[in-house]
Amino acid sequence: MQLGNTGVEFSRLVYGVWRLADDADTSVANVRAKIDTCLEQGITTFDHADIYGDYRCEALFGQALAADPTLRQQMQLVSKCDIALVSDTFPGRRVKYYDTSAAYIRNSVDTSLANLHSEQLDLLLIHRPDPFMDAAETGAALDALVDSGKVRALGVSNFMHWDWRLLQQHMKHRLVVNQIEMNLLQREAFTDGTLASMQLDGLAAMAWSPLAGGALFGDSPAAQRLRPLLRRLAEQNNSSPDLVALAWLMSHPAGIMPVVGTNNIERVRALSGACDIRIDRETWFELWSAASGQEVP
Repeated sequence: MQLGNTGVEFSRLVYGVWRLADDADTSVANVRAKIDTCLEQGITTFDHADIYGDYRCEALFGQALAADPTLRQQMQLVSKCDIALVSDTFPGRRVKYYDTSAAYIRNSVDTSLANLHSEQLDLLLIHRPDPFMDAAETGAALDALVDSGKVRALGVSNFMHWDWRLLQQHMKHRLVVNQIEMNLLQREAFTDGTLASMQLDGLAAMAWSPLAGGALFGDSPAAQRLRPLLRRLAEQNNSSPDLVALAWLMSHPAGIMPVVGTNNIERVRALSGACDIRIDRETWFELWSAASGQEVP
């Protein structure tokens, strides 16, 4: 997937690293095994954020890159910033807040690069809309990171169109990505104007929580309605229900890139199978209707 005119290309599926520190085994060897399993099937883009794993995930991932620097040239690294957590890492903080000040963004990027043992991020995202944002200051800070070579491309996450357009107005470099929650249980972006506005403004779509954090296979009424259909489609494609749900997103004309995170190596190994499943228009709406419990208007 091409990200605007930046020259950055992402793999069709993205591996999300937010659960890396939750694994019982966080050794370099186990992290490397996950990286290799992704690369072997063409998943070359890895999605980070400074806060993942209570500020631990980037460093864990970076240890594998430090052990074999040739890995860095085989992948694209994404990171995000602006969420300031109450954490033992920052004991002086009284409350969780957002910080899009130039100093905070610069420091976050420098820390991410150090933790990842890399000289450059392929994509930097502002993690959440900041209601206290000085758009001129934030925009200038983001532009400066590209100009310095520390970041190749810029984007946002969880932004509505009025948020990214305000920021873009104060930037010379284009925002090229918006990472938002999209899955069969969270479909608002398809109808509330978010995905349409992204296409109008040239922002590629990355979908976080594409399996609804596992709720897609839980016991909610929507999940129960979807279960037999997902199973049938999985059987027809010699696949699994989770890959059908990913294929549902990937079949959309907007070119949605699901960000999938799992610590189970066998599940990682199967991820690219979602690219082989074809969801036609009627099937796409069949899944939509099962999720919503009613036909479209």
